[in-house]
Amino acid sequence: MKRTNILSEYGALIALVILFVFNAVTLGRNFLQIENLRNLVSQNAAVGIIAVGMTLVIISGGIDLSVGSLTAMCGAAAILLVNKMAASGMGPAMSILVATLGAVAIGAFAGLINGAFIAYGRVAAFVVTLGGLAGFRSIALVLGSVLRATSQGRNDRSCGGPVLFYWSALIFILIAFVASFVLNKTRFGRYVIAVGANQRAAEYSAINTQTVRLAVYTILGALVGLASVLVGARMNSVGTGSVGLYYELDAIAAVVIGGTSLRGGKGRIWGTVVGVLLLTLISYMLTAFKIDTNWQGLVRGLVILVAVLIQRGKKEND
Repeated sequence: MKRTNILSEYGALIALVILFVFNAVTLGRNFLQIENLRNLVSQNAAVGIIAVGMTLVIISGGIDLSVGSLTAMCGAAAILLVNKMAASGMGPAMSILVATLGAVAIGAFAGLINGAFIAYGRVAAFVVTLGGLAGFRSIALVLGSVLRATSQGRNDRSCGGPVLFYWSALIFILIAFVASFVLNKTRFGRYVIAVGANQRAAEYSAINTQTVRLAVYTILGALVGLASVLVGARMNSVGTGSVGLYYELDAIAAVVIGGTSLRGGKGRIWGTVVGVLLLTLISYMLTAFKIDTNWQGLVRGLVILVAVLIQRGKKEND
């Protein structure tokens, strides 16, 4: 295998291993503690779950800029549901379950709307989801106002203290495994790849491209709903103006770094997982070495540019 192909296929994984070893050597025992490693994965599990869904969308030839705003909207809705269920006398476990299912359903419905405009309305995905970016955030702010109004004058402790979802990392890994199986081992996964590679050829092959596009956006929306619950559980709150901010950029960055082509038709879930971990490790390093966190955006942008250039080089060599 040529050196360029090795770099293109496994560059992100190689970079992750190098940075991990560097941190282990320079930071020592503090970095290698199980608690620290678990926290590193858990704190970005929500973005990872969204990135998995984003991978399917990008492979199909689309993109979604609304996931950050949708996270805020679903999270606000989930907290309203938890409070309402708790006020009605429902136990904490059932309240959380109902809120989770509600957030997933709301996210799936929002994704369905995006997908319908894109697949059947034939509106560019960039335009549709850009509208969602503004619209979903607006709805989240309205829900936040409702939540503040219903909470005035009372000390609502129905949800208890902060819920630390240490197993959110396991949910992320499980979803990644399921998505990888669907993409590589099922007919639907082959359809997603075919639609992204060449939509016209896919239509000639009797693939219902509209249904495929509708499905991937709905799946992404459902995953965003689930991620919003994990975010709310970790923070024990949802700031409707700040939660989910730049999640779309983080998710797209992880997908691109992981080797998925922005042109569609090619991608891998495990690469996205590596991309999420790589971005998490870079953010950790900036904090650990006391570098101004304002530089994180620049570093992330440079990493994306390098990943895209590597992909471009591979295409020219093929």
